[in-house]
Amino acid sequence: MPKKLTGKQIRQQFIDFFVERGHKFVPSSSLVPGGDSTLLFTNAGMVQFKDIFLGTDKRAYKRAVNSQKCMRVAGKHNDLEDVGRDDTHHTFFEMLGNWSFGDYYKKEAIEWAWELLTEVWGLPREQMYVTVFKDELDEIPTDSEAVEHWKKQPGLNPEHILSFGRKDNFWEMADTGPCGPNSEIHIDLGPEYGEMEYREDGQPDLDCGRFIELWNLVFIQFNRTDPKTLEPLPEVHVDTGLGFDRLVAVLQGTHSTYRTDLLFPVIRTIQKLAGQDDEQREANFTPYRVIADHGRAATFLIADGVVPGNMGRNYVCRMIIRRAARFGSKIGLNQPFLAEVAQTVIENYGEAYPELVKNRETILDNLTREEQRFQRTVESGIAHLETLFGEMQRKKEQVLDGASAFDLYATYGLPLEITRDIAQERGLDVDKAGFRAAMENHRLVSGGGQAMGELGGEQVEVYRELRKALQEAGKLGQGGVSYDPYHDLEVEGPVLALVRDGKPVKEAQKGEQVEVILPETCFYVAAGGQVTDTGWIRAQGKGGWEIAVHEVTRPAAGIIVHHGEVTKGKVKAGDDAIATVNRQRRQDIIRNHTATHLLHTALHAILGDHARQAGSLVAPDRLRFDFTHPEALTTEQIDQIEAHVNQDILDNYPLKIEHKPLQQAKAEGAMALFGEKYDEVVRTITIGGEQPFSYELCGGTHVEQTGDIGTFIIVSEGSAAAGIRRIEAVTGREAQKLVQQRFKALEGAAAALKTSPNQVAEKTRALVEELAQAHKTIAALRRETAAAAFEQQLEGAVEVKGVPVLTLVLPEADIDTLRQMADQFRQKYPSGVAVLAGVEAGHPAVIAAVTKDLTKRGLHAGELAKHVAEPLGGSGGGRPTLAQAGGKDASKLDEVLASVPAWVGEQLKDQ
Repeated sequence: MPKKLTGKQIRQQFIDFFVERGHKFVPSSSLVPGGDSTLLFTNAGMVQFKDIFLGTDKRAYKRAVNSQKCMRVAGKHNDLEDVGRDDTHHTFFEMLGNWSFGDYYKKEAIEWAWELLTEVWGLPREQMYVTVFKDELDEIPTDSEAVEHWKKQPGLNPEHILSFGRKDNFWEMADTGPCGPNSEIHIDLGPEYGEMEYREDGQPDLDCGRFIELWNLVFIQFNRTDPKTLEPLPEVHVDTGLGFDRLVAVLQGTHSTYRTDLLFPVIRTIQKLAGQDDEQREANFTPYRVIADHGRAATFLIADGVVPGNMGRNYVCRMIIRRAARFGSKIGLNQPFLAEVAQTVIENYGEAYPELVKNRETILDNLTREEQRFQRTVESGIAHLETLFGEMQRKKEQVLDGASAFDLYATYGLPLEITRDIAQERGLDVDKAGFRAAMENHRLVSGGGQAMGELGGEQVEVYRELRKALQEAGKLGQGGVSYDPYHDLEVEGPVLALVRDGKPVKEAQKGEQVEVILPETCFYVAAGGQVTDTGWIRAQGKGGWEIAVHEVTRPAAGIIVHHGEVTKGKVKAGDDAIATVNRQRRQDIIRNHTATHLLHTALHAILGDHARQAGSLVAPDRLRFDFTHPEALTTEQIDQIEAHVNQDILDNYPLKIEHKPLQQAKAEGAMALFGEKYDEVVRTITIGGEQPFSYELCGGTHVEQTGDIGTFIIVSEGSAAAGIRRIEAVTGREAQKLVQQRFKALEGAAAALKTSPNQVAEKTRALVEELAQAHKTIAALRRETAAAAFEQQLEGAVEVKGVPVLTLVLPEADIDTLRQMADQFRQKYPSGVAVLAGVEAGHPAVIAAVTKDLTKRGLHAGELAKHVAEPLGGSGGGRPTLAQAGGKDASKLDEVLASVPAWVGEQLKDQ
């Protein structure tokens, strides 16, 4: 074994090894999958290359290598419950990978993996085991090709080549789509890690404690069209994944991913904060593992824009922070401490992942703020949980119901995972399905989809075949449809193909929905929050046909489709056409898009750099901008932001638009938004002249100078989710329309108030004060009137079994007046029953009063209120001596009150 390498060296050696063999280094994508709503998080290295496998995208390279940030806390891949229990599982981890897109295949992938592991890193060949695919159902061919290549690897014991079935060695994206066999590489750690265990088929059990899986080589060679049918792909691919943490542990001889130079510095930081010696640390290593893993995961999540909250990804961020904080309390960490843990993570990983350093303050602030929130509620939450456990013990139950678990989260901030941890410590469990159902009912969280999501199936194949046919016929270049939405708003060219109901057709007639493919397009395909263009495709020349285009999509690599309705004539494949973007709508959109860049800058200036974009919508009629911020904006802050944007508009800064390599733009400080997908060469938007204040990666359309935006008006600010605020605003024509509407409303108000527009606010305040005083006077007069009427009718009580019962409607009385009258009744009648009603805004209000002595004889004011409320279409209830009721139908008041004496007689018990 060579001298011990650092984690940084191992990562770089892997990358360099494959770069030397013609691979393109592709930096890690965000933990938030760009342009992929089917995944909660990036959970494998291949996620950023998904579109290549699906045939919806192509890259300039055939070979790629990278180290990808991954999170596995939801869906099919969820390692959360194992974190802390052993030395190998994590929520966040790095996946080293090399890929071939229709280039090299099994021979090279196997040879290079073996060379890197055994020659470069010197792992003992005699301890290596590999697996290959052999179908237990005998429906899919055995991967004999891989077997033969493995047999040729120097020093590999042929008996260590094991054959496993579909569960272990056949990889599938989903129920349909690209798939193929895989080979896994394992290392035997030796007898000190346990006895060799065997499966029923006599082969070693690689899941027993003495083996660690290091590398998975996936060979994508089939397309599954249904459960029984596999078709060979025209191009085969290689997709590999090597667990970085596990590899480093093996190469550093620790066999624990928590004791490498990647995570042990974090463990040391936790130990220092807890004030424990090495012996105490080892005795409490489970909390150390949980805190180290969750602290690292939260640090990376926040750096990628995922802040603690109640929904989806934000829920996960909140959960792992709170779970780490709870485990911290087990080793005496009762004050916020995760910021210190994050500092060590940033120092250790910042060189490889500079976004950690860039977002340091945001990371530390969010961690501390979330710990403080949790501290305010955790004690009461756990106390309530203990009460629930007590009830379960009395009922001899072992599983806490999901509704109660959800209430613990909604009311006390205890995530399901913490409730489950505490329950398991007592030998109990939690109904997870019930919790998820309750959470779904409250629409607080959305789950992750399958690793590859919806594949498009036959629809993708239709467009793949169309592209191939058009290219073979010389009608379409190798790059596919030419896409340029940035210059002209009109292009000419033949109709290359028409598609209706998922099938190519030769023509389409008026009234039919149709999809149109042209050799080039100037229509914008929805991306980055900006909506698609609309417009028209018309026959060249006078007359002819017309299609109203309502959407433009990219369903497969190299294909752009115009979706629309034939509104005139008959269109045929091959017709010459003119495609025209709706100019006015496009202008409205570009004003709003550039305004979002100015808004982003203003948020940084007014609120701070932590206010990062968390989603946007750029439409013709408005813009919507979500950003990370922990609290509601003040009126003053909103005014400052609006003024900041409008000043940038008035200064009429030009926009500078350039294309640059992605890494160069990032190195120059260009802002990349999490959740967005970027190509190797990116489009950059710079605003601010010689001293630019805005520099972002953006594929959207924009104005030429900021003055083109016109006016910027914020129309609302509110919460989009916990920790996420949302601003909606208008610009240009919509802003002008809003100003006109408000001026007209102001002038109308001024005319009604018989004052000038400038005096409307002052006049309105005076009128409001005057009206409030009038209401007080009216209320006092109503009480006096009601009291006088009550005095006159107080003697009108009827006797029921010797008990005076008074029912009375006082039309002008409000509920407070009715209570006063009830008190007056009890002064007059020390023993008696009163039901007094009034009508407010057409709705009846009722007070029921029962003197205390009569409650012992079976009368209850709350029950009496319910009796009265039901016929009125309402509800009622209250204390035994005084209750309240309300309803919808005042017309039945007299009838209901007439029934009260009989009800009293039925309920009243003899003395």
